[in-house]
Amino acid sequence: MYPSACIEWLFQDDCPAFADRIRAAKAAGLSHVEFHLWRDKPMDQVAQALRETGVTLTSFCVDPRRSLVDPAQHAEFIEAVRDSLAASQQVGSPPLIVASGFTREGVSRVEQRAAAVKALAEAAGLAEAAGVELLVEPLNTRIDHPGMFLHDTRETLDIIEEVGSPNLKLLFDVYHSSVMDESLEDVLHGRMHLVRHVQIADLPGRNEPGTGQLDWSDLLQRLKALGYRQAIGLEYKPTLPSLQSLASARLATGL
Repeated sequence: MYPSACIEWLFQDDCPAFADRIRAAKAAGLSHVEFHLWRDKPMDQVAQALRETGVTLTSFCVDPRRSLVDPAQHAEFIEAVRDSLAASQQVGSPPLIVASGFTREGVSRVEQRAAAVKALAEAAGLAEAAGVELLVEPLNTRIDHPGMFLHDTRETLDIIEEVGSPNLKLLFDVYHSSVMDESLEDVLHGRMHLVRHVQIADLPGRNEPGTGQLDWSDLLQRLKALGYRQAIGLEYKPTLPSLQSLASARLATGL
């Protein structure tokens, strides 16, 4: 496992020019970075900084965000996927992250899940053709995203399995999962082949590892025991200047 700095938050204190955050990550000894939405980013400059530094972009989000569970938004969702796939191909074809959207009042969960499966199946077909993976991320509903439809890792994996595309995987966020009181082993055992990326932040506060109550040595060893070997996204809100925060996070996690 190796760290991937979320430059949405890390290095923003030192680098008002977004692409310079990639250079700052490289200077800090990191080989991977990630961020959130892309339409507000200078993607040509991002591509240039990635080429210049040799840094790999781990992931970013389909933009704009649209609901998977509302058929009225599916056309816009698919258009957002098309545009985001093209953006991904310009910067090394990293995976693209999608969330479910909010639960629709008065509509059965069965109907909403069927809508999500349909939307993801169409999007996954486009992703296969583009050679890019899509990552579905369940988000906690207790603190950060009240009303989000997909907040349960097992249900998200069930939907991914139902779609059955090799280009549709899970983004497992330890922070969101911990907020929802999930157990790594309960939700991931036997299904780690469907996990493409892992992100971390401490609880409470969503700050750097080592600031809260989670035992990072134990958690990462358990992830490794389950078979995970890829990037660990440092997707947290730093409480210290970026370099100090990064050093503290890497010390707490051993990454």
